[in-house]
Amino acid sequence: MFVGFLGCYGAIQESQCLLGTFFFMLVCLFACEVAAGIWGFSNRDTISKEMINFYDVAYIKSVDVVDSPTKTAAIKVLEVFHETLDCCGKGDDSPLFKQVAGALCPKKTLDDALLKPQSCHLKLKELFAEKLCLIGLAALVVAVIMIFEMIFTMVLCCGIRNATPVY
Repeated sequence: MFVGFLGCYGAIQESQCLLGTFFFMLVCLFACEVAAGIWGFSNRDTISKEMINFYDVAYIKSVDVVDSPTKTAAIKVLEVFHETLDCCGKGDDSPLFKQVAGALCPKKTLDDALLKPQSCHLKLKELFAEKLCLIGLAALVVAVIMIFEMIFTMVLCCGIRNATPVY
């Protein structure tokens, strides 16, 4: 938000210093985005495992018998997982899961409730295996937009420098 303000204010004030700072920050953000993309692509299996571990920890905290703020937060985290991925549980049909499934699983129609819910572990693995192209495409679109922002910032900065001052 600060970077956007810097660019807008620099353009309005026709300030080369502000636009130069805006350009520098865009370059830094672009470099961070490229580094994060490379890291994410090279560690996609690790990220999937970490998400599954995070889900398991939240699952264990949510079935705790003692009411606590961490249990409430864990239930909210599981709700987000379940609604987003349309899944429920770890894939085991333990008696504990059967007791809490009604409270933790997303509410569906009667036909869907009779079917066995899909495992969130499988859904997370599918997400990172199949949707990796979409995630990469979205990152590429953002990168192209940032490159255009940098080009237009430099054009504007050079235009301000070469313009004759109006008194």
